[in-house]
Amino acid sequence: MKLKELLNYTYIVPILAFIYYFAGFTGTSAIADIIAGALLIGSVLSAVHHAEVVAYKVGEPYGTIILALCITIIEVALIVSLMVAGGDQAITLARDTVFAAVMIILNGILGISLLVGGVKHFEQFFARTSVTTYLVSIVSILAITLILPNYTSSVNGPFYNTPQLIFVSIACIVIYAVFLMVQTVRHRNYFVPAEAAEEKHYVPTKIHAIISFVFLVICLVIVVMMAKGLSKTIEDVVQSIGAPKSLVGVIIALVVLLPEGLAAIRAARNNQIQSSLNLGLGSALASIGLSIPAISAVSIMYDIPLVLGLEKKDIILLTLSVFIVMLSLSRGKTNILYGTVLLVNLAAYIFTVIVP
Repeated sequence: MKLKELLNYTYIVPILAFIYYFAGFTGTSAIADIIAGALLIGSVLSAVHHAEVVAYKVGEPYGTIILALCITIIEVALIVSLMVAGGDQAITLARDTVFAAVMIILNGILGISLLVGGVKHFEQFFARTSVTTYLVSIVSILAITLILPNYTSSVNGPFYNTPQLIFVSIACIVIYAVFLMVQTVRHRNYFVPAEAAEEKHYVPTKIHAIISFVFLVICLVIVVMMAKGLSKTIEDVVQSIGAPKSLVGVIIALVVLLPEGLAAIRAARNNQIQSSLNLGLGSALASIGLSIPAISAVSIMYDIPLVLGLEKKDIILLTLSVFIVMLSLSRGKTNILYGTVLLVNLAAYIFTVIVP
């Protein structure tokens, strides 16, 4: 669907969501929650659409950075709001949601993108240097945030104490900041598709870009409020089917990553695999690299215990996913097998969440 065809939809839905939320309908009945959920998803899609308008204005690789940051802001805001509302009961929510986001991106978004691109184009080519730069940063942050807490001895259990949380947060910010400098300044050519200079994209006017930025902020605000209002319903549904509470984190991650995933898959289908990888891996890096510092700050401010260390089963699945992604993207070209294997990994992850 073209950009112009979505304009009315992306302006109207956030306004309707605002009216619906402040009218107090959310949480009053099952039908009301279904409508609220539809408005929530519509607002998420609207947010990313307006981010795309701004991205088209600023160009690559800034466009993919803006999209990744918008998704991360939504994710962090949802986690923080649920942490504050849930107190001690939400001590694993942040870990489960961040882990779910990483697994969905590495296995789901990349897997479908590689499969769709492979089916239509057989092989697709990209810059290995860009993928290596992403993966070096992602693997380092994953290890110090989700695995190392299990092996520190200052606090019993998969926790960091306050000094450790501060150090890990600073480490995440430093890695992400240097990565951004590499992506936008020193080695920008790694991340710009070779065909980018030849393609002609829709370029919005300055006024259009400003309006989209305003609506982007509106969408982000209403997404957080709607998701917080629906959190109790989501938890009740998860409990009613007898699934572990960690499934709540998977559902939140799926909702937040839906538009990013659609954008990446669309790019792969259009034979723009470099842009697709930029979207997927950029979201994974932003998700883990920016979420943990923000969540840690909230944990320290509100004195909320924060479990970060993964269980052994999840460590195995995470290690397998990272290893398969590294092998799949090591040659600078893709095929359908890589995407299929990654999707099997995703299925194994979701199945073991529901049936641990």
